[in-house]
Amino acid sequence: MPPQCKITILKTDVNKEFANEYCKNEVTACPLFKEGQEFIAGFEKPEGFCDWAWNDIYRFVAVLLSGGNFSNEHFEGWMKDDKTMIACCTDAIRPVTFKIERID
Repeated sequence: MPPQCKITILKTDVNKEFANEYCKNEVTACPLFKEGQEFIAGFEKPEGFCDWAWNDIYRFVAVLLSGGNFSNEHFEGWMKDDKTMIACCTDAIRPVTFKIERID
């Protein structure tokens, strides 16, 4: 079986200060994701996953799927579990935070 990652939505948020200053309409948290939602992914974007968010986290998914980690000498003291990374999308108004775990 090819390697896979489980992607869990940890948090959806709204930066109300930026939304009030820069957005035309009222802004809510990202409508595509719900906290606790999970996706299983290989090197292809999971069905129903936001294209923009996938673009933002894909590099972390690819590193984990390729056997890399985020606890080596370059990331000393960063992640407790070398099969896990915490990442977020680049939407500064309504960011989504993801937990990405390699499944062995």
